[in-house]
Amino acid sequence: MPIALRSFAKINLGLRIGPVRTDGFHELATVYQTIDLHDEVSVSAQVSSVTKIEIRCDDPRVPTDSRNTCWKIVAAALDTMGAQARVEIDIQKKLPVQGGLGAGSSNAAAALVALERELAGQARELSQTERMTLAAQTGSDVPLFLLGGTVWGRGRGEQVTALADSRAVPCVVAVPDAAVSTPQAFRDWDAACLNAALTGAGEFATLDKLNRTVAEVWRLGGASGVFSLGEGLAENPLLALVQTGIENDFEQVVFPRQPLLRDLKLALAGSTPDITQENQALYAALSGSGAALFGLYRSTDAAELAAERVRARNCAALVTNTLRRSEFKS
Repeated sequence: MPIALRSFAKINLGLRIGPVRTDGFHELATVYQTIDLHDEVSVSAQVSSVTKIEIRCDDPRVPTDSRNTCWKIVAAALDTMGAQARVEIDIQKKLPVQGGLGAGSSNAAAALVALERELAGQARELSQTERMTLAAQTGSDVPLFLLGGTVWGRGRGEQVTALADSRAVPCVVAVPDAAVSTPQAFRDWDAACLNAALTGAGEFATLDKLNRTVAEVWRLGGASGVFSLGEGLAENPLLALVQTGIENDFEQVVFPRQPLLRDLKLALAGSTPDITQENQALYAALSGSGAALFGLYRSTDAAELAAERVRARNCAALVTNTLRRSEFKS
């Protein structure tokens, strides 16, 4: 029987963009948070004399050849294992394609885990270091999905550290019928930073502030690299983090191009006099470079009301929760 796994989504709690690196990527700092929305990925594999990878997906926008992240990571994993196999991958899409929720990256991580389970006893087991290396080579967001829960991302996002599990928080994801080009968003960011420097308008915020904020909310514990709450901080570290006023830098360049996304953020936030504080978002932001946005709330009732505000603007809204690492792994 094929191994079937849920392939969860992520949101970004703050995202800072740093300078362009020598490899062409931007230095980033972010806090990833997995949420309880998911695709389903099924993998069947059998050792054979040649490797053949077949991908099926119920969404025609998803490539089913070597461009697919699942194909890339499975092919690389087989090479690392020194194995050849016939592999069939079936992807049932429920998450938006290229929506800023990490769906393709999550699919790849799920495919890797399922492949290893399928080939258990037929091929050598990968080390955790090898898994993380394969994930980072496949895509910047893939490594976080080998951890789940709350994850501190640095480098181009692939350098990940597990943060302390936090209590689940109600979440609403707005999924507009719009697309954001991540490469264009980075180009717009670079142009905005250059213009600010040339006009003397000041420098755009650096990623150092977010890294310092994360370090203040979580205290690094031991050689394991797992964080725990510091004394005197909020019971829920997620809420302690968002209450610091962290931001997603992409909003500065994406919203001017797509004002609808700014309007949806305001709808998620609910920060108008007619909406009580209990029903306003604790935090609302663009996820990644978009186009999906999200809000975090005090209660499921507040989340449902926020979803209604988003739907009133002819945009799909999904009510869910943040996902703890213990639940992500189950």
